[in-house]
Amino acid sequence: MSRSVLSMSMSLDGYIAGPNDTPDNPGGDRFMRLHEWYGEDFHPQGPAREVVDEENAYGAIVAGRRTVEQVDHWGGERNGVRIFVVSHRPPGPSVANYPLVTYVTDIVSAMAQAKVAAGDRYVLVHGAYTAQRALEASVLDEVQIHLIPVLFGGGRRLFDVLPSRVELEIVRVVDTPEATHIRYRVRR
Repeated sequence: MSRSVLSMSMSLDGYIAGPNDTPDNPGGDRFMRLHEWYGEDFHPQGPAREVVDEENAYGAIVAGRRTVEQVDHWGGERNGVRIFVVSHRPPGPSVANYPLVTYVTDIVSAMAQAKVAAGDRYVLVHGAYTAQRALEASVLDEVQIHLIPVLFGGGRRLFDVLPSRVELEIVRVVDTPEATHIRYRVRR
């Protein structure tokens, strides 16, 4: 069975989006600062390149509605894989044009379907709310944080509300001048 991995760029003070994160300003003010480590055209060099190559080996995606709507469901596909959107509301009419996008009402079902779709590859998880619900339901296996050396001082936090303490085990640390990439395994 494949594993599920949350992958997010985050400021040192825990923000994944800057202040004023609205539909008209996705990611908020200074959002792209969190993604500069990717380099030009999202093709970093050196050790960061290895992190990106590994990250791009996903076989399915689970994300929250807010995340996918900000990017128009990645145009209905992202690297040709299925996208499972966790939402209690039915999808908007544009989703009918996206056969790889499936709306699911609960995180457990979304993750189970995504793991089947991913086969021997992993499930990429995106979004703060989705990550929190996946941790709560014990269906998130790993957390990949791209820790950016900046303090935002406000915005949207990744782990703002958790139902209980979550223990993690460090699996790998890749340090680059632009970011420290830390992969954790969720202890059960």
